[in-house]
Amino acid sequence: MNKKEPLYHSRAALFRTFKTMMTAYNFTVTERFLRYVQIDTQSDPAATCFPSTAKQLHLAQLLEKELTAMGLANVHIDEHGYTHATIPSNTTKNVPVICFCSHIDTAPDCSGRGVNPILHKDYTGAPIVLPDDNSQVITTEAYPYLKNHIGKSVITASGTTLLGADDKSGVAIIMDMAHYLTTHPTIEHGDIKILFTPDEEVGRGTEKLDLAKLGAHFGFTLDGGELGSFEDETFSADAATIVIDGVSAHPGYAKGKMVNALKIAAEIVATLPKDAWCPEATSGKEGFVHPVGVHGIQEKATIEFIVRDFDTAILAVHEKKLFDLAQNIVSKYPGATITCSVTEQYRNMKEIIDQHPHISALAKAAYEKAGLTLVKEPIRGGTDGSRLSFMGLPCPNIFTGMQAIHSKHEWVGVTDMEKSVEVLVNICNLNTNSFNEK
Repeated sequence: MNKKEPLYHSRAALFRTFKTMMTAYNFTVTERFLRYVQIDTQSDPAATCFPSTAKQLHLAQLLEKELTAMGLANVHIDEHGYTHATIPSNTTKNVPVICFCSHIDTAPDCSGRGVNPILHKDYTGAPIVLPDDNSQVITTEAYPYLKNHIGKSVITASGTTLLGADDKSGVAIIMDMAHYLTTHPTIEHGDIKILFTPDEEVGRGTEKLDLAKLGAHFGFTLDGGELGSFEDETFSADAATIVIDGVSAHPGYAKGKMVNALKIAAEIVATLPKDAWCPEATSGKEGFVHPVGVHGIQEKATIEFIVRDFDTAILAVHEKKLFDLAQNIVSKYPGATITCSVTEQYRNMKEIIDQHPHISALAKAAYEKAGLTLVKEPIRGGTDGSRLSFMGLPCPNIFTGMQAIHSKHEWVGVTDMEKSVEVLVNICNLNTNSFNEK
């Protein structure tokens, strides 16, 4: 007899028992989510403090209290607003430490104050008219993925705010995973680190994070969309700035003298392509240049851009094209000058994730154990995981179910969140039993 057979059979039996336990489990993710989204945690891109808004700490403090009540170790909010906790190992095996991370802030793009979440049970497929603004209607035509939730439960806001599924769905999923593991101690796992970050939506989520203090070998962000999606590839991103210096003069005596910097800025923006090279005309792995702000006076004006591409080297190509376009326009105005600059924002995490194939293999096994097919998708944006990966913590992204994010139509499916909880528990257990890092 093969000496490994008893271990194999015992492990198979353990997995069957585990599956039964998950099927019988009363998930807490929905109840948690409904509570969390009612707390206003919008971040502020104009703020210079960290976190950018004190109200984010209201949710952090609630999470700290709930994690402490579960009996987790090292639960605390640090001086920068990061919420830390550890689910202690219950195995004698030497296994890598995993971190699960979500952000507590919501986007400043749409109001997050007074969120009134609505649980639509047994969704029929009919248009969902949001009660606080009847002009806000969520349909399967606009959101085809909603068809997958006919007969299931979905959650929306009420029509005047975003919902906050980005990323309170991720927060609730991690919290329910912690609840499951602490109430099912027979599920073997190593140390699990929990991290909730502020200010992700304004690009500062990892700015003050101490990775040495966190003490994880790799991690996963919970900040993805459709069921089964797994994101290990993001945009590489720069910020580009063009400052135009014009010539000021009294408007009553300006003939032949004034060179209006605001008009030059407007011409630069108007000259940008409208059917290519912009967010509204690109998809898949196409990059773009996008103006996000114009401000100034007649003497000096500034245009702020974001530059995105999956190929980091192509960012410089986009930036040269942009600056050449601007210089050609400014050259038509004697006396006007421009200054162009670039600031790195984040890089495509695939450059790091590909160096650690065991992480994707672990995720794939965890998805399959949950009855899902892992579907890799590139993110046309970035996550905390982008920066964490380049800081030394490889960190791909797992689905939460969130849809129509940053808008009044934002919604999430309950079964998607529950499946994500199951995937996280699988990752913790498989990391102990099958996928030890060599």
